[in-house]
Amino acid sequence: MKPVITTQNLKKDFLVPARQSFWQRLFTPKYEEVTAVDNISFHIMEGESVALLGPNGAGKTTTMKMMTGILYPTAGSCNVLGYNPNKRNPAMLKNIGFVMGNKSTLSMDLSPMQNYELNRVIYDIDATRFYNTIDELGELLEVKDHLYKQTRKLSLGQRMKAEMINSILHRPKILFLDEPTIGLDISSQNNIRTFLKKVNKELGTTIILTSHNMEDISQVSERVLIINQGKLVYDNSLEMLKRTFSTKKYIKVIVTTKGNSRSFEKKFKPFGDIVSSGKDFVTLEIDKNRQAPIIAAILNMEHVHDIDIEGVPLTKIIESIFKKKLD
Repeated sequence: MKPVITTQNLKKDFLVPARQSFWQRLFTPKYEEVTAVDNISFHIMEGESVALLGPNGAGKTTTMKMMTGILYPTAGSCNVLGYNPNKRNPAMLKNIGFVMGNKSTLSMDLSPMQNYELNRVIYDIDATRFYNTIDELGELLEVKDHLYKQTRKLSLGQRMKAEMINSILHRPKILFLDEPTIGLDISSQNNIRTFLKKVNKELGTTIILTSHNMEDISQVSERVLIINQGKLVYDNSLEMLKRTFSTKKYIKVIVTTKGNSRSFEKKFKPFGDIVSSGKDFVTLEIDKNRQAPIIAAILNMEHVHDIDIEGVPLTKIIESIFKKKLD
């Protein structure tokens, strides 16, 4: 494999209005420099599926926009498929796709199919491959019957599926996705995840994904880049992330008697932190190094029917990294 994206000390600063009174802002406005992306470097290899994660305002979308040429970096360099994205070379643009969950790349006055026909001409797509791709993906995403309706009349889920088809028609080598499942129902989310896994595995498309939905990450991505306060704080596999940062275990204790949260707290608090509880269960977060003795002790308690052992959810692991202060 060879790298299709390389960034070296990539940096982006923005000028934002300083805090001033109304009259000061009106007559003598001042601005402050804010660093959104702070000297980050990484490589992304051909065929990888990479999640770019971070809290709101961390710099992940800014990084993605610099990789696609939408934003110019303040300093550092970025290379995509051998090109400088700032130059917006047609050869590079023909080999990337970009889907943003909160913005449409389709003309709202046209149907998805009319949009696709325009792109077929723009990208000079072979007609047979073009129609075969639409048939296959339209069926996969369960949107085949809606492709001839005006785009503005489609539901959000239908429109996002149509956007996904549009992004892959020209068989880009790299697909950038910014919150692709935002606002969608569970069925639509699952369809889009299936679609992304298919184009990554079968077409070898490199995928760069940002999302706050941990199911998107766990099902689609194999590698994770985490940006916090503009800095790259983690770059490794998703499995390594789970192993490295998960020092806890979740255990769900099912009991045969009814209780309330107060009684469960008193009974099980010595073993760990109570995450949730109901009338006949309690979920505890425990130290995984003490897992065996804790489970043995709980199983010897009265009215304990069963225990389920789970790893700490990915969302909790990510949250713990976000909360860490940077050195």
